[in-house]
Amino acid sequence: MSGNKARLDAISAVINYKPISEPLNFAETPTKELFASNVFSTAVMKQRLPKPVYKSIMATIQKGAPLDTSTADVVASAMKDWAIEKGATHYAHVFYPLTGLTAEKHDSFLSPNGDGLAIAEFSGEQLIQGEPDGSSFPTGGIRPTFEARGYTAWDVTSLAYILENPNGTTLCIPTAFVSWTGEALDKKTPLLRAMKALNTQAQRILKLFGDTDGSLVTSTAGPEQEYFLIDRNFFLARPDLMTAGRTLFGAAPAKGQEFDDHYFGAIPERVLACMMETERELYKLGVPVKTRHNEVAPGQYEVAPVFENANVATDHQQLLMIMLKRVAEKYGMVCITHEKPFAGVNGSGKHVNFSFGSASLGNLLEPGDTPHENARFLVFCAAVIRAVDKYAPLLRSVIAHAGNDHRLGANEAPPAIISIFLGDQLTEVFEQIKTGGAKSSKAKSTLNIGVDTLPPLPLHSGDRNRTSPFAFTGNKFEFRAVGSSQSIATPLMALNTIVAESIDAIATRLEADTAGDAGKLDDAIQKLLQEIMVEHGRIIFNGDGYSEAWHKEAEARGLPNLRTSVEAIPEFGSEAAVELFKKYNVLSPREVESRVEVKLEQYAMAIAVEAKLTAKIAKTMIFPAAIRYQSELATTCANLKAVGYSFDTNTLDRVTELVRCLQDSTVELDMALAHEGGSVFEEAEHALKKLIPAMNVVREYADTLETIVADDLWPLPSYQEMLFIK
Repeated sequence: MSGNKARLDAISAVINYKPISEPLNFAETPTKELFASNVFSTAVMKQRLPKPVYKSIMATIQKGAPLDTSTADVVASAMKDWAIEKGATHYAHVFYPLTGLTAEKHDSFLSPNGDGLAIAEFSGEQLIQGEPDGSSFPTGGIRPTFEARGYTAWDVTSLAYILENPNGTTLCIPTAFVSWTGEALDKKTPLLRAMKALNTQAQRILKLFGDTDGSLVTSTAGPEQEYFLIDRNFFLARPDLMTAGRTLFGAAPAKGQEFDDHYFGAIPERVLACMMETERELYKLGVPVKTRHNEVAPGQYEVAPVFENANVATDHQQLLMIMLKRVAEKYGMVCITHEKPFAGVNGSGKHVNFSFGSASLGNLLEPGDTPHENARFLVFCAAVIRAVDKYAPLLRSVIAHAGNDHRLGANEAPPAIISIFLGDQLTEVFEQIKTGGAKSSKAKSTLNIGVDTLPPLPLHSGDRNRTSPFAFTGNKFEFRAVGSSQSIATPLMALNTIVAESIDAIATRLEADTAGDAGKLDDAIQKLLQEIMVEHGRIIFNGDGYSEAWHKEAEARGLPNLRTSVEAIPEFGSEAAVELFKKYNVLSPREVESRVEVKLEQYAMAIAVEAKLTAKIAKTMIFPAAIRYQSELATTCANLKAVGYSFDTNTLDRVTELVRCLQDSTVELDMALAHEGGSVFEEAEHALKKLIPAMNVVREYADTLETIVADDLWPLPSYQEMLFIK
C-alpha cells in the first residue's frame, strides 16, 4: 500500500490495532438482569417510595395527571440514596437545547455542614428545578445575551438514570428547558405539549366509539439509527471530517457499494465488539435496542430500538447517539452520524416509526385482519392522511438542515416531495371508501417458497416502499426522511400536532353529525372518510419515488417539492403553521419565529464552516501536493529533454491546468466567503446559491487531481482506505 507518511502511519495503526481494554465478561451478568439496572425505574420507585408517593408519581407517568410537587422531597431523598449506592457523587439536569444536542449541568450532592465536614444533600427543589444560562444557547432572540436566566424542569415521565464513567457515576435527570419568561428554549417542551394535544383530541374520537375509560393516548416512536464507523487515525487525518462531519474532498474509489456485498453482510469482529458493548451500556440505561446490522454503504451500520413513549424514545435516541460515539472511541473508531459523510455512497437517515395508542386499547393504528370493518382504525388512519397532506410543507421543514440536503432525493433516501405509501391492502380499502364505501379487504396469504424443507411464510397484505418519505408499514407510519444527526423531537412534535389538528376537525364534524346519537355514527364516518379521500387522497403514492415521472406527477397533483432547506425552513413559520401551533398551545408565535431563525442560522453557519474548510484544505494541503507533483513532472521532462529524448507532456499539461483551475476556484470561493452579512435568511440564501456552488467547483478540481497526483504525495486518507480498512 502506497501513500504519504501520515497516511501510511494511519494505515499501520489500523492494521496493527489492539483493543485498549480487556474483553467484557458478557456471561457474568445475563442481559435480562442488566436491563435498566442503572435506571430509577418504576420498580425501584415502588420499592423505595412510600405507597401514596409512588401512586402519585405513577398517575403522572401513566395517566398524565398533574405532578404533585409536594412529593418532590421524598422522591429526591430516595433518588439520592439510590444514586449514591451506585457510586454517584453528582447529579445533572439533562436537557435538549435548540442545538439538537444533549446538554447537562452537574452539581455535587456534597455540601459543607459547618464543622469542616460535608453531608450529602438533594432536595425536592433541586430535583424539580435547575438554572443553567438561558442566553448562551441558540434562542432566536428569545433570550438576548444580557438576559441570561433559564430554568430546567424535572420531566417525571422520562426516568432518571445513572451514567457511568471510569472515575465515578452521575445521576442524570431528564428535564425541560425554558426561559425566565416561560418560553421553550428546548426540543422537549414543545414535544410534551404536542403529545398533550394529541391525547386531548383523541379522547373525543374514542368517546364517540364508547371508549370512555380515559386511558392516556400517547404517541410512540421507534427510531432507526444509521451511522458510519471509521478508524480514528483516518478521522484525525481528515480536517473536514473532524470539523464538518463530512468529507469535503474525496475521489470515488474503484469499488464502492455497487456489489451490494456490505448490506446485511457478516459484521467485522472489531465493529461487532463495539456494537455489543454499546448495546450493553444502553441496556443498563433501559434503552431497548433490538436490531443491529451492516447497512448498504461500506463502513455503514444500523441500530434500531423497539417502540416506546415518544418523549422517552426521544431522550433514549439522544443517549444512543452519545453512547455510539463514546464506545466507538474505546475501540479506536469514530462514529459519524452526518447524513452524507462520503459522496457517492449511501448517506444515513433516522427512520422514525410513529404510532399512537393507549394502555387499554393498544395501538390505534392497528388495522386488524379486516381493516374495512375497523371503523376506529379507519378514522385515525384518515386523520393521519389528512394531516400529512394539509401540512406537507411543515413536515418537510422539520427535517430540513444542511446535512439532510445532501441525502434527500438520492438513491437511498426519499425525495423532498412528501407523500404517503399505504400499501396494496389499505389503498384498496380507501379507494373503495372514496367511491362509496369499503366492502372488503385484501386478505393475507402465505408464500410457498417451493422447497419442502422450508416453511410457508405468512405474506403481508402489501409490499414495502423504501422510496416513500412517509410509509405505512403494518401498524405504524415510518417517517423515513428524518436525518441521521437530527433529534427526533421536532419531527415528533410536528406529527403529534398535525394529527391532533386533524383528529380535532374529524371529531368536531362527527359530533355535529351524530348529535349524541350513536346510531348515526357509521353513516357519518362513511360520509366524512369519503370527503377526506376526495380532498386529500392526492398525498397517497405507492410507486417509485425516485423516478422523474413521479416528480412530474406530484407537480400535477399540486404537491409541494421543497428541494432545499432554504426553501423548506421558512414553511415552519408560515401563517398556517403559526396558527396551528398557537391553537394547540405547542409553540407561541414568538417561539415559532425563534426556531425559524435558529434553523436558518444553523444552516448558514454549517455551510460557512464547510466553505472555510474547503478553502483552507485546498490551499494548505491539496495545492502543495499538486505543485510538488507538477514540479516532479517538470523536472523529469527537463531531464529527458536534456538527454535528447522525445516525449509528450500530456500529464504535466493536465496537472498544470488543474492546478490553475484549483487556484482560480479557491479565489472565487474566498470572494464568496467575503460576503457582507444581511438577514439570517439572506445569509442562508447566500450559502445555498454562492458558497455551495463555489465549494463544488473547488472539489471537482481537487478530486480530479487525486486521481492523477502520485499517491505518495496525496495528503488526505482516501475513500478506499477509510471505508474498507477496518
